[in-house]
Amino acid sequence: MARSNRKADISAAIDALKSDGTIPGHIAIIMDGNGRWAKSHGKNRVFGHREGVRSVREIVESCAKLDVKYLTLYTFSTENWNRPRDEVSTLMRLLVSSLRQELDNLHRNNVRFMMIGELTRLPAEAQREVTRAMELTSANTGLTLNLALSYSGRWDIVRAVRKIALEARSGKISPEDVDEKLISSCLSTAALPDPDLLIRTSGELRLSNFLLWELAYTELYISECYWPEFRTHELCEAIRSFQQRERRFGKVSEQLEGKAGRRKSVKEELINAITSI
Repeated sequence: MARSNRKADISAAIDALKSDGTIPGHIAIIMDGNGRWAKSHGKNRVFGHREGVRSVREIVESCAKLDVKYLTLYTFSTENWNRPRDEVSTLMRLLVSSLRQELDNLHRNNVRFMMIGELTRLPAEAQREVTRAMELTSANTGLTLNLALSYSGRWDIVRAVRKIALEARSGKISPEDVDEKLISSCLSTAALPDPDLLIRTSGELRLSNFLLWELAYTELYISECYWPEFRTHELCEAIRSFQQRERRFGKVSEQLEGKAGRRKSVKEELINAITSI
């Protein structure tokens, strides 16, 4: 009965969000805190990573129900290769097993799977599973689930600059051709719109080398929850906060058509968040 009630509550929360305002088209998430959550429960870090997969599953399902178009998850950074070898191996095995378990379900639900990052740095088995997932779901038209694997923002910008430099040297482009549009087209995220909302869990206040170019005008939301605790209720809180903000993109309030011209104060947002729990 309790599980049935929770599903009903989640469904009601999603319906309320969809009727209350704009749903962000692209949500990016820095999934932080698996290890600390495990430690707080007297478990090892692997336990936290496995529980984090449950959060991924629920957030993907909820984003699909909310009609979010793109969901980018910071799954494994370039810097994460510096972690202890046993933990890295465990994370790679967990990636493989999760893809095998979830792929058919993703495909049935019209989810398109894609990846940004250095695919060739992944173990051969992980490369095969990622490639298979992208190929199988390439024609799907629902939510695009984008995993950032062996990825960093600086790596991607350097890669784009190198590509532009080579084209300039070969005479294909001139220095005058280099603009924001060209740089964006050379990034691994070229097929995606910039994120509307960035969520970071565990209360940390940094970008950790994630989507550095793309986050220029993204709204930020910091959750105190560790990632294994972050579920649909917390996602809805983040989106509700997003809906209460005024996105000016360098303009002033009076220039925004149909806006009252006043951004809600931090105090008002806090009151709204508390009363909605």
